Amino acid sequence: MFYSLSIRILFLVFWLAQFFNPKAKKWIIGRQNWRKNLPKNDSNKEIIWFHCASLGEFDQGLPLMNKIRAEKPEIFILLTFFSPSGFENYHKRQHPADFVTYLPLDTKSNARDFISHFRPKEFYIVKYEFWCNFIFEAKNQGVKIYSICAIFRENQRFFKWYGIIFRKAIHCFDHIFVQNDESHDLLKKINFSNVTKVGDMRFDRVLENKSGLVKDEIIEYFLNGGEKAFILGSSWTIDEQFLKEEIDKLLSKQKIIIAPHDISSRHIVEIEKMFASNTILFSEFKEKYNNQSILIIDCIGKLSNAYSYGSFAYIGGGFTGKLHNILEPAVFGLPVIFGPKFTKFPEAQQFIDAGIGFTVSNKEELPSAIDFIQKNLPLLKVKAENFVENNKGVVNKIYELIP
Repeated sequence: MFYSLSIRILFLVFWLAQFFNPKAKKWIIGRQNWRKNLPKNDSNKEIIWFHCASLGEFDQGLPLMNKIRAEKPEIFILLTFFSPSGFENYHKRQHPADFVTYLPLDTKSNARDFISHFRPKEFYIVKYEFWCNFIFEAKNQGVKIYSICAIFRENQRFFKWYGIIFRKAIHCFDHIFVQNDESHDLLKKINFSNVTKVGDMRFDRVLENKSGLVKDEIIEYFLNGGEKAFILGSSWTIDEQFLKEEIDKLLSKQKIIIAPHDISSRHIVEIEKMFASNTILFSEFKEKYNNQSILIIDCIGKLSNAYSYGSFAYIGGGFTGKLHNILEPAVFGLPVIFGPKFTKFPEAQQFIDAGIGFTVSNKEELPSAIDFIQKNLPLLKVKAENFVENNKGVVNKIYELIP
């Protein structure tokens, strides 16, 4: 009863927010009349369903989607998203999905109708997003349910006195594949035994990206065909302001590439003003480039390949507790710097322990971190590449354990 009420409240929050928040409006519009937009179900095809919260989880789940497609080319892959950022950008990756849609609001009737329509054989939830009604209904209809690349923390509702319904949902899973020992042990404490620690499938994903690397003519021209840039990846305003002084110092030694998380015109203008006439936008490069030293990537889908042109990187989100992907630069041998709020991201501590990740809490710590990296770049490059290589193979581990 309380859970159903919370879902209705969630919908009301999004409905009200749509009048002043474009993302919330997309969330509402994307779910309107969803039943009418479903494709006809071919009963002769086996359907495999993947659900991802957003684009990051989609990237994380892609290696398994590709593996399943390669092994079973005849299957139908259904893909659902919670967030507009995932739904609107998934097509910028090569993917095997046959039908992509928003996940309907998690009510009992929506879950029943959606699952009854597709009748999937298997349901994979990537990392997050435990929508109870969909999980219960999938279980009722005999769907095999798996969680892949999951992470659990002690302060989550699954492990609190009030989390009975969420623990019940957890016990509906046929198997949960987790990234670390903490997650494994927490599930054991609530008597869930079908759990295996396999690691993070994003290691496989970034290696896939590296093997399919596409050269970027604009970035190569910007870097004179051979220079290496300092890359500020997935940055927020707080990150750009934090790095302003150090970027000014670095400009005498190397060029800078800034790929902000928010590419709205408002934010792009903020960055341009911060660095005056020294910037050039990726979208305007061919028309306006005049030997500027800072390239601003003002479009989606370029950053992961841009890291191949870097020497080292600063990754945004570490001052807000929303650290972005640090594996993408590491696969190209880039050591990374990030802010102090990374407890929800176990790979960050792994990077620190491996000596290829450096966390900074204030501006006083930043120069020494940059200086150390610059003096030890050849060694750090080898360590970063080896670290990623040594953690690959998660997709095969998962696939082999699925009945």
